[in-house]
Amino acid sequence: MTGPLILASESPRRKELLTQAGITFTVKSAHAPEIKEGLPDEVTVHNAVAKAKAVWELHPGRAVLGADTVVYVDGRVFGKPKDAGEARRMLEQLNGRWHQVYTGVALIADDGTVRTACAVTDVHFVEMTAEEIEAYIATGEPYDKAGAYAVQGRAGYYIDRIEGSYSNVIGLPLATVRGLLGNINNH
Repeated sequence: MTGPLILASESPRRKELLTQAGITFTVKSAHAPEIKEGLPDEVTVHNAVAKAKAVWELHPGRAVLGADTVVYVDGRVFGKPKDAGEARRMLEQLNGRWHQVYTGVALIADDGTVRTACAVTDVHFVEMTAEEIEAYIATGEPYDKAGAYAVQGRAGYYIDRIEGSYSNVIGLPLATVRGLLGNINNH
């Protein structure tokens, strides 16, 4: 291998999680078309592979990690909201209920071998008032987060139960990444 792992994402949350895990990596922005319709595991894995491939093609011989996270409730896949109205609709849908967070992860090894996995975590929101939803949207936090919330941010105040990987809800399931990395990059 000719260098450290490349993270095909500029997500500050993914960078922070990999750093906390002690993984040596560099970051390259991934520009790849994403699908938004379909089953959440298929959507996230497809998008993770597309991101990783877009970066790997520019840096062959390097291991590349791609990821994609969505929220799933009532048969609908929620990505990042486009505006306050969409954020409101998402939060109203999640309000007082369970939903699932899916993160597809793709690792392209330095030899071009592709390995994928998908993690799922169940998350429960407490009942939020309309005023609480509006105040949360006004923070600006929902806009670059799947499902319009950040469990590690102010939305953590409204989440009372999580079943599964906490790091998955943030955007990168570390135990899943560990399993994919194996001996790649000396991990």
